[in-house]
Amino acid sequence: MKHLITTSDFSIEEIEALYEDTRMFNDLQSNSYLSGKVVVTLFFENSTRTRSSFEIAAKRLGAQVVSLDVGTSSRSKGETIFDTVANLNAMKPDAIIIRHSECGLPGSLIDKVDCPILNAGDGMNAHPTQALLDLFTIIEHFDGKTQGKKIAIVGDVKTSRVAASNVKLLPRFGIEPIIVAPEHFQFENSDLRQVNSLSEVIDEVDVVMSLRTQLERHSQVYYNSLQEYAKDYCITSESFGDRDILLLHPGPVNRNVDISDEMLEDKRNKILEQVSNGVAVRMAILKKLIN
Repeated sequence: MKHLITTSDFSIEEIEALYEDTRMFNDLQSNSYLSGKVVVTLFFENSTRTRSSFEIAAKRLGAQVVSLDVGTSSRSKGETIFDTVANLNAMKPDAIIIRHSECGLPGSLIDKVDCPILNAGDGMNAHPTQALLDLFTIIEHFDGKTQGKKIAIVGDVKTSRVAASNVKLLPRFGIEPIIVAPEHFQFENSDLRQVNSLSEVIDEVDVVMSLRTQLERHSQVYYNSLQEYAKDYCITSESFGDRDILLLHPGPVNRNVDISDEMLEDKRNKILEQVSNGVAVRMAILKKLIN
């Protein structure tokens, strides 16, 4: 039985095969690949895109989805997460999708279940399905020619599980990540190239990925306001100019903080394409792990 805890759980060959299924599912039409299967979603953190994307993906494949409301579950009565998952596992689901604020928690559950665990994000550690859909979006945009491409990952990288997964996955497909952030948002003790300003690398990158400033994960105040941060790190038409660069963001976007209104309407912005690809990628992942 296979799980998806980090992107390293899939080999390059498995990812390439996964993307073949993704292309098959790209019309997001319903089918019966997982007819009769039951998928449980267990989200201990807020989510719009990831949760709805997983649930729509499962339903498009013909599976039944059970979404546990953590706020009204026995967790509020003191039940441990391990007992919650053990009880769910006793009901014989075909997969459990979990998001939790504790780094490493989804991986700690794999020995306690008889079905695949899919990590929908754990703390600042990993968000494998987001990285896989980001990579798919890049591959499709460049017709598979990713060797030698460079991506600027801009913003609050240090606390971002999206960045953590992407900097491990993208180099496996020949894409070099460059971190663009103030020093307090950069990775510590990293071999990655890290700069303070997008202008330093804008003429050499092929992709820019903007990130949300995750105030809920900060232990101290770095800026008096998000507008102060935006002066240096908001992606604008001025920062892009007329360059042929792909613009991505995992969402949610803070308008005029992460990306300007104008750039959100720009044809180089592929954020909604990422969302559509996310459903198709997750359909392919569910098909692979459950079948």
